[in-house]
Amino acid sequence: MIIGLTGSIASGKSTVAKMFQELGIPIVDADIVARVVVEPGTETLGKIVESFGKEILKDNGELNRAKLGDIIFHNPSKRKELNDIMHPAIRKEMLRQRDEWLEKGEQHVVMDIPLLFESRLQHFVEKILVVSVSEDTQLARLMERNHLSEEEARARIASQLPLSEKEKGADAVIYNNGNLENTRDQLLQILNLWGVIDC
Repeated sequence: MIIGLTGSIASGKSTVAKMFQELGIPIVDADIVARVVVEPGTETLGKIVESFGKEILKDNGELNRAKLGDIIFHNPSKRKELNDIMHPAIRKEMLRQRDEWLEKGEQHVVMDIPLLFESRLQHFVEKILVVSVSEDTQLARLMERNHLSEEEARARIASQLPLSEKEKGADAVIYNNGNLENTRDQLLQILNLWGVIDC
């Protein structure tokens, strides 16, 4: 089974991803893939340099994310240009990694995609698992974790699709308001129900 794991900022998705790893279920992580596809020498980095110039590179040839971020942050057309280069490369590499795990004989693979719904990648997976959290908990965790003011934290949360919307598109939801044990119990119950594990 290909499981799509998603959530929102500070919902605890990374915590659940770690639990999958502890169960020995391989993970294809979109955030890691996004870094891999722009490593020096890659075709994707070459295309970004073509579009944005050599000044977005560090002296060692790596992508200077901060510089690129400054360019696209206030410029929607440049942001779209970057996304048009990045997204196909990320999707291609994610599918390559997924297929590699399956070829190795893995029965189940988790696709960890923070923007699963926003990027409309539901067709990549067979089941969607959303890690959700109450608004108050999400806000408090984000402020604490990233040292943000309430206003800054609310702005980051508002930039993503609301968790309530993501829950509607999910096959199962883990409510991550309690402790780790509670979250793990919910995960094991869902995976048992789906026939992924026997517990």
